[in-house]
Amino acid sequence: MLTSRIFFLLAIKNVASQSGVDLDAPMLIGGGIRGPGAMLRFGCSQIVIERLDPLVNPGMSPSTHMHQIVGSDAFNSSMPYADIANLSSCTSCHFTQDLSNYWTANLYFKARNNTYKRIPQTANQFNDGDEGGITVYYTSPAPNATTAFKPGFRMLTGDAMRRTPTNLGKNKQQCYRCYPEPNWGGSPYPPCMDPKWDTEHLPQQPCPGGIRSNIIFPQCWDGKNLDSPNHQDHVAHPVGGPVAFPIVNGTCPTSHPVRVPQVMFEVMWDTSGFNDKEEWPEDGTQPLVLSTGDGTGYGQHGDYVFGWEGDSLQRSMDNHCYLRNCTQLTEQAPRIKNLCKVPDTVNEDVDGWMSELPGGGESG
Repeated sequence: MLTSRIFFLLAIKNVASQSGVDLDAPMLIGGGIRGPGAMLRFGCSQIVIERLDPLVNPGMSPSTHMHQIVGSDAFNSSMPYADIANLSSCTSCHFTQDLSNYWTANLYFKARNNTYKRIPQTANQFNDGDEGGITVYYTSPAPNATTAFKPGFRMLTGDAMRRTPTNLGKNKQQCYRCYPEPNWGGSPYPPCMDPKWDTEHLPQQPCPGGIRSNIIFPQCWDGKNLDSPNHQDHVAHPVGGPVAFPIVNGTCPTSHPVRVPQVMFEVMWDTSGFNDKEEWPEDGTQPLVLSTGDGTGYGQHGDYVFGWEGDSLQRSMDNHCYLRNCTQLTEQAPRIKNLCKVPDTVNEDVDGWMSELPGGGESG
């Protein structure tokens, strides 16, 4: 692993690429404002799509439903409570120091003839060159205001079994944005804040510009446990309950007194090939279903295993790093990070038409 890691880093040094300042310039047109704290925003390309879940189903191969996974090549059916950075030789994320793993459920189209096809991820806005994957945010309100996660830390947000809304309004912790226009057009709101195009359930109409899924993690940690039996109880929301992104100045409860960076995922799905209503169910209902078998979308969830090298995340949070502008971290070009993959160990068809969801989940 060490030899391949050194080779990988040498390859990165020899690749000319745009800096974060150049890459993020279009994002700042029209009034992007840097606050007093830090907010990293960067893309991680897809490393594999397969039915593994080392958090919820450790050691099980295959696991119960399909995931898209990004980050380091340490991803496996089981991941020890160790420093994942030391088990990795590459990462599909923009910053070479981030050797974490991030994963979510996949999205499928259910055709009128009851067959399924996976809807492909596409590179998110401003992440040209990425191979699908996830855009990851880390936010801190001020220098020295948050404590970076520790080696071995992991957490889960959301509930794969949920089929009803949380009724949190603008404080909902996951949402889908149905873009009414191509190229992310038609909705200028922050994540989960658009009263028309952001919903907690899957969109009920065709989305010409695709669908974006946002998943927000809790901001408070008990300061002791790297995990908990349900992968959620060791973290908590601020006093008063869940808050919208990027509100990160709430008070943590005494049971979970340590403020950690707010983590958020963004996933873009290219639904352009699935907007023909002649292929939708005859009763006109929306045809999308998560890989869990959830046809409502309320069961969207995200998994996280921390793997940043050394104190690199702490330094980025304490030094006003903004988007991809961070002198504390090392960047890599998309054509390099896209090389980081893990082998598909389950060997299932992930792209063809299928008679049932992988794992046999039933939509509902």
